[in-house]
Amino acid sequence: MATGPLANSTLQAEQRRPARGSEHVVARVGELKPGDRKIVTIGSVEIGIFYIGDAYYAVRNICPHQSGPVATGKIGGAVIANANTDWEPEWFHDGEILGCPWHGLEFRITTGQCLAHPKVRLRHYTVKINGDEIKVIL
Repeated sequence: MATGPLANSTLQAEQRRPARGSEHVVARVGELKPGDRKIVTIGSVEIGIFYIGDAYYAVRNICPHQSGPVATGKIGGAVIANANTDWEPEWFHDGEILGCPWHGLEFRITTGQCLAHPKVRLRHYTVKINGDEIKVIL
């Protein structure tokens, strides 16, 4: 077993970084009402838990644009005008759009997809309900 400063920093990093595939209880069923969010920290990973409709979603609290705290942003919908709407503006995804508080980049919580840049996504985590426990799998 290694000793000294390097071993200590390696051990500290391992303690901060949860194991891949590990399950973590982040809330209890009924704690969040539809439209609510909760920010949790698991090791060194900060995650936003969202309750939309009848499902829970978990995203990393880091905006891919400039690492802003995206999960703390405003939640709303989006006005979309495209060929599907015959170029008429329509309101879509009410309560599913998350805007980064730093620069306003918007993401669909249910998919993580950025509205302005469809190839950019928030990091999503699997959410599992076990009895009354809401768990996130990292």
